[in-house]
Amino acid sequence: MSDTLAVMLLFTIMLIGMLMGHHLAFVLMAAGFIVGVLTMGPSYLPFYMNRLWGVMINWEMIAVPMFLLMGNLLSLSGVADGLFDALYKLMGRLNGGIAAAVVIVSAVFAACTGVIAASVTTMAILSMPIMLKYNYNKKLAAGTVMAGGTLGILIPPSIMLILFGTYSNVSVGRLFIAAVAPGILLAILYAVYILIRCYRHPEDGPAMSDVELASFSKPQIIKEVLYNLVPPVLLIIGVLGSIFAGVATPTEAAGVGAFVALIMIIAYKRFTWKAFKASLLDTSKGTAMVLMLVVGANFFTGTFIGCGGDDMVRNLLFSLGSGNKWIIFFIMMLIVFILGMFIDWIGIAMICLPIFVPIAIELGFDPLWFLMTVAINMQTAFLTPPFGYAIFYVRAVVPEITVAELCQSVPVFIGLQLLGLLMCIIFPEIITWLPSLVVR
Repeated sequence: MSDTLAVMLLFTIMLIGMLMGHHLAFVLMAAGFIVGVLTMGPSYLPFYMNRLWGVMINWEMIAVPMFLLMGNLLSLSGVADGLFDALYKLMGRLNGGIAAAVVIVSAVFAACTGVIAASVTTMAILSMPIMLKYNYNKKLAAGTVMAGGTLGILIPPSIMLILFGTYSNVSVGRLFIAAVAPGILLAILYAVYILIRCYRHPEDGPAMSDVELASFSKPQIIKEVLYNLVPPVLLIIGVLGSIFAGVATPTEAAGVGAFVALIMIIAYKRFTWKAFKASLLDTSKGTAMVLMLVVGANFFTGTFIGCGGDDMVRNLLFSLGSGNKWIIFFIMMLIVFILGMFIDWIGIAMICLPIFVPIAIELGFDPLWFLMTVAINMQTAFLTPPFGYAIFYVRAVVPEITVAELCQSVPVFIGLQLLGLLMCIIFPEIITWLPSLVVR
């Protein structure tokens, strides 16, 4: 079997499996195994095991369950509940203030979880009933929750960045540092858009009435904000600060973060053995999902590279781009964007990074900067139908909003994400400045 035919068969099996509704991990595994055996014979399995072994002995992967556990425990603490309750009362006097509060809480919560599921689901449960109560535009409210929730996969600590570091020669710590400014940039873009839109169209995000605002004691609200904001901020500073300062590795910081999160839920008097057991179970499920996708992706990419697919892609990109590095770069970004409509972000990372990163380095791009542009681009994967995770998370907890309405709410926020990506391309210092201050 020729290499070209093998690569075509590989992607055909993957597409058929996805269309049949099978889980991506098993689809990738099946496609890689079938084509690998057909092309390489018995030598395929040792080839694959050598690739997988490198992932299994990577200690940075231990950070995945630790950060997942930290996020699950913080969800139990009720910090997000209390912080949002205080902020929406504080900012309710502004048109769009409640939606802006959603963005702020999402950003803080993102820095404590590392995944989007907890961020989107929690904020949808907390904020959607309140925004609908005050007659917010449904599409604006839903889009805010979904876009804010996607920050959970970008703002460190991020499970996505841990896997990015695993599949490149860039340290996870430097990726965490590089992601801070882009994450804050996207949060600012969301909040500014919401406030400007609601200033021009007050009916989209009405302010709370003076009577309602008068019922809230401002000193008490500020006290609630500090009570719910200071502990998670100290946790974030402790976890990320230790990584940035070089005191701890991401793996060590993740373990400390999980322990401190446990202390927090005890301090907030939210600890129960039942809830703790549920957090451990959710963490185990999440870790298993990530690792199964890593296994499946290793089967797939191992076969793809073994068949010379990486060289085919390289030659195709250089041919389409006529050797111009920026044209090639934007083609790679377009591929990531399109794949985000159909494939899980882990699958995209595992398939694309082994191919794209060497090409980017060959073209002279800073690998740290390139990986962060891919990470920012992947924010869109959670919003773009038909696969968009966030759409279905919100739909599951807010059934009164239809899937059609949710799909109609995302284009403007996808546009803001692409604007943020464009700004990071034009001004690469947004990504590279903070890491440049840290001793390598």
